[in-house]
Amino acid sequence: MASTMSTLGPFSAAQANSLALSNKAMPVISSSVPSPSSTFFAASFPRVSPPLSSSSSSSASYFYSRLSSIALRSAAPRLVCSCLLNSLKVRAKEDVFPGKDSLYNMASSVSSRAFLNARTEEELLLRIRKEAEAGSLPSNVAAGMEELYHNYKNAIIKSGHPKADEIVLSNMTIALDRIFLDVEDPFVFEPHHKAKRDPFDYYMFGQNYIRPLIDFRNSYLGNISLFYEIEEKLKQGHNIILVSNHQTEADPAVIALLLETACPYIAESVTYVAGDRVITDPLCKPFSIGRNLICIYSKKHMLDVPELVEMKRKANTRSLKEMAVLLRGGSQIVWIAPSGGRDRPDPLTGEWLPAPFDASSVDNMRRLAEHSGQPGHIYPLTILCHDIMPPPQQVEKEIGEKRVISFHGVGLSVAPAISFSEVTVACESPEKSKDAYAQALYNSVTEQYAVLKSAIHGQQGLAASIPNVSLSQPWI
Repeated sequence: MASTMSTLGPFSAAQANSLALSNKAMPVISSSVPSPSSTFFAASFPRVSPPLSSSSSSSASYFYSRLSSIALRSAAPRLVCSCLLNSLKVRAKEDVFPGKDSLYNMASSVSSRAFLNARTEEELLLRIRKEAEAGSLPSNVAAGMEELYHNYKNAIIKSGHPKADEIVLSNMTIALDRIFLDVEDPFVFEPHHKAKRDPFDYYMFGQNYIRPLIDFRNSYLGNISLFYEIEEKLKQGHNIILVSNHQTEADPAVIALLLETACPYIAESVTYVAGDRVITDPLCKPFSIGRNLICIYSKKHMLDVPELVEMKRKANTRSLKEMAVLLRGGSQIVWIAPSGGRDRPDPLTGEWLPAPFDASSVDNMRRLAEHSGQPGHIYPLTILCHDIMPPPQQVEKEIGEKRVISFHGVGLSVAPAISFSEVTVACESPEKSKDAYAQALYNSVTEQYAVLKSAIHGQQGLAASIPNVSLSQPWI
């Protein structure tokens, strides 16, 4: 299956330059005033300095859960009342998860739906079947919902948490309710989507869904001081680009969960460059709605349906304009996976490594940042979390992959920003410069990945740290 996090590959360098520089393409935004779409305001930025309390704050999530394919119907988003209250926020270090009654009561006030009335697993699964029989759920969607329930349940039970059954029922009743709600009335995403926090908090809903899948005692954060540095640059109005590998549908939730204790602002503020599948499949959209997104069509799937190629290209151009506007406002942090897809194990050795970066995608993002009118910095970011939700062995065109979900340790690390001019000073041509810069970022990502792998899979823990990658566990 194709990546849920896509690349800017379909855009040429000329497009990136012309859109970033053209006043006709977009409004000029004063460097002193954040873009209306900005989620950051320097005046109210919370200063974070180590050491920090180990209690976690509000965190961001983006769980890319694609089940089965059904056509997107043009419809306005359904408005619901109330919200998922802040008491859903739980502390990872204590392994505290919301109980069935609290989640049920909060979600019931938002949407009194049949799924929320289920008090047992049997009632919940029966409701899926009844809705399918009534024609309210396509049969393949219903089958995907059941499969997701069982796989999620197995993963939580294997975690050994004493309230595993309660956690599963709590999280899945709300998840299935949100999925069913979107099947009835599909949410339509704009090219630039801001996380929907009110009246229902999709952000916290997704976070609390992924949280119990992470073994925090065996998870690690690399170079926490650089995350503090990034927060300081955002406060100063700078733009930050995180060039990253991509492992699972739950990557953004994992990123946010590992940062929520030390850097909650980053956790909530990242805008993800995301592929079209996560915004057109109603079964995964409830999780997508809770994240800040720039929505584009992946280069890997640009030619899947020949008659739609032109439409996709025009849509990507609109999204690129939105990206340029966003960066012109300053104080933005954007995540992009220039591989254009999720990492996959070597078919011969089974070894996981970050997928190679597409040099054009890296260069397009760099150009947008450079021409934004604001200072910009590109940091190599590494994530290791394939165990909790590994992708299929090969890229698939059809939506509806079988999901294997597990409880496991994960890792996140960032390295110092890499300067294009310093890396390419000896390069003889623009093409060689592009390749050299992308390779420099990739080399940093793979170096960090090796450290995280030793810590988690090699069971070396904090001792796996090297001079360039210092591991910590700020949630403990």
